[in-house]
Amino acid sequence: MSDTPEASTPHRWRFFRVGGFDQVRIDRADDLRNLATLDQKLWSVLACPTSDLEFDCRTLALIDTDGDGQIRQPEIVAATEWVCRVLRTPEVLFDSGDAVPLAALNEADEEGATLLAAAREVLAVLGRPEADAIAFDDVADKTRLFSADHPNGDGIVPAALAGDERLAAAIALIVETLGGEADLSGEPGITEGTLTAFFEQAQQVSDWHRAAEDKADDVRPLGEDTAAAAEVFDAVRAKVDDYFTRCRLAAFDARAGAALNPAEAFYGGLGAQTLDAGHTDIAALPLALAGADKPLPLAGELNPAWAARIAQLHDAVVTPLLGKRETLSEADWKDLAARFAAYRGWLGAKPDSALATLDVTRLRELLEDDTRARLMERIEADRAAHGAAGPIDALERLTRYRRDLVTLLRNFVSLTNFYARQDKAIFQAGTLYLDERSCELVLRVPDMAKHAKLAPLSGAYLVYCTCSRKGEKPFTIVAAMTGGDADEMMVPGRNGLFYDRAGLDWSATVVKVVEAPISVRQAFFSPYKRVARLIGAQMEKFAASRDKAVESKAQAGIADSAAKAEAGTPAAPASQAFDIAKFAGIFAAIGLAIGAIGTALAAIVSGLLSLPAWKIPLVFVGVVLLISGPSMLLAWLKLRRRNLGPLLDANGWAVNARARINIPFGGSLTGTPELPDGASRSLDDPYAEKGGAWKWWLLAAIVVVVLAELWRNGVLG
Repeated sequence: MSDTPEASTPHRWRFFRVGGFDQVRIDRADDLRNLATLDQKLWSVLACPTSDLEFDCRTLALIDTDGDGQIRQPEIVAATEWVCRVLRTPEVLFDSGDAVPLAALNEADEEGATLLAAAREVLAVLGRPEADAIAFDDVADKTRLFSADHPNGDGIVPAALAGDERLAAAIALIVETLGGEADLSGEPGITEGTLTAFFEQAQQVSDWHRAAEDKADDVRPLGEDTAAAAEVFDAVRAKVDDYFTRCRLAAFDARAGAALNPAEAFYGGLGAQTLDAGHTDIAALPLALAGADKPLPLAGELNPAWAARIAQLHDAVVTPLLGKRETLSEADWKDLAARFAAYRGWLGAKPDSALATLDVTRLRELLEDDTRARLMERIEADRAAHGAAGPIDALERLTRYRRDLVTLLRNFVSLTNFYARQDKAIFQAGTLYLDERSCELVLRVPDMAKHAKLAPLSGAYLVYCTCSRKGEKPFTIVAAMTGGDADEMMVPGRNGLFYDRAGLDWSATVVKVVEAPISVRQAFFSPYKRVARLIGAQMEKFAASRDKAVESKAQAGIADSAAKAEAGTPAAPASQAFDIAKFAGIFAAIGLAIGAIGTALAAIVSGLLSLPAWKIPLVFVGVVLLISGPSMLLAWLKLRRRNLGPLLDANGWAVNARARINIPFGGSLTGTPELPDGASRSLDDPYAEKGGAWKWWLLAAIVVVVLAELWRNGVLG
């Protein structure tokens, strides 16, 4: 016997044909186990977006391992391989629901055994230790599984886990200033990242204060009163600068002195008003009367609107720094500004941190003691806690895959859900009711302009609608119409009703239509409808022109009669206004036309009667085919090429198959009105339009003319 092991038998894939192309069947555990061996050319889809789908976005995020917003074929394979590895019996994925039997977990696999232990621990915490399955709801709300005062492995330490009051106070301070992250218990806590950030910022704030302490005389010339004095100085700085600038201008040119001070006429305008010290016109006046090299008075001859603030400047800044004085020279003012320059420079270097407002003594205590090291010990101890956070997340992932993975495969590896017509595909947003039909192939469209560039290649008749609902954010959909006709479609403004997958109704307004054949039946009638519209348009045009001509002639006649009346000329008698010869000519022309029509009809009828009886129906069929045949053939060829791919590709999919929407399948995607089985129907319409007798007289006249022509030509003997 040979020692070489026999090659394993390749998996035997099964395919089904629907929509005009072959698709792989995914309905056995072996199909899942061997998914990686399926030739990628046989996959219906190679990539799809994680948004604007009728599918759980969290499940898609778990599969999208690189976080780029796209699910690709390797990520689908990886998710399937993982679930087949941790499950001993992947067959459970094909059952409805999200519960994972504990017996289905693979204890022979290390991760499977960890998941089994974690599942039993979760069930025990929830008070159901005897349960034989774990469901998504058991792990969805993690706050039910963990308490704040026990380590859980997530690396987040809330205050309740600190162990003593000093560390708990430090955690509370960090959370208050930098914010916290939610622990699995739901309580806010700190992580290694927030701990590091806090102490780095605390050191920056301490160093910033140290810079002021090392140069206290320069940075804080008034000690603790420096900040308040700087505020007083800054409150009047612009006004004092303005005053000394005016004084320098007056020194430059004596003629400027009068112009730089208020004119007497200005005070005349103020005299008629009710004034107070805060009046805006008064505040706009100079701080004091300017003059060459004139010092600023600190009391007395000051603008009343600024007197109080200058008094504060005198008490809080001038007297402490320069001594008591009655006036302030420009040199003194520049000296004061220089005294606050270092303070302003230090203030500008203030760290951009919420910690800058805290007491620096408290921060230095935290920097100098062992608080940071002890908090880091708590974080590491929490990370090392027995199988908590990691396995719980894996259990959530498993229950989501248990519920959703096969559905995703049947919309990705194949398009079973779409073509089987049992469950809607994940890209079908709902049902649109519009113009006496229901459209099932409806997609959400994140960018209509982008979508409309590629979607027409699908060959389908497309209707774009904006959907709105009170209190909800509006969105755009596109619906493919594959049944009925489009004679009544109006753009913009045609309204319909859209029901989303949750059953909510939305007002749908048509904003764009991409025309294409809808059905062969519509194509059959389209030539006659076009001719009817053409004749109707011409008749309307002719009637409008005749009506306008009659109106113009009447107006001209009235104007002519009025002119003759004013001139004393009698109006023409009625006998002259009516031209009998012209009237007779009109009737003769009408008679000739009727005769020509009758002759043509007689020729047609005689030709038909000369044929054998069995050929007459063929002639009528041939005429109908001659008229409708080209339109029907063109529509049939286009309808056979309808493709789902461009509709999905325009939304970011990568469809790998020729997903045809042939005529029978397309007809199933759009419902048209039908009376229910067993319904009765009355044809007695009291408001039906009554036909005029003239139609029958016209028909009788045509028959008489045709018979006369047949008799004259000897057809009737």
